[in-house]
Amino acid sequence: MSPARSSRLKIRNSRYRNGVVVMKRRARLDRRVRPRNAVERKVRTLKKLIPNCESMGVERLFRETADYIMALQMRVKVMQIVVDAFSVSDDE
Repeated sequence: MSPARSSRLKIRNSRYRNGVVVMKRRARLDRRVRPRNAVERKVRTLKKLIPNCESMGVERLFRETADYIMALQMRVKVMQIVVDAFSVSDDE
């Protein structure tokens, strides 16, 4: 993109006040909304990752997520025990 075109785009999205380019109020408001949208997007992603959690509230979702993480950790421990048991029997 050429510098002239880039500066025209910036001017289109802003306005002049006393010779100074001032951003529109909407741009400032968008920044305030953005974090909430980011959190909502992450909560939706979490709901997709945790089984049977698509329709529950955030508080219950967090509890279910903690339980699910603990269950996965237990599965990993069990699998590690199985791997260790088979690797010991292979060595003998």
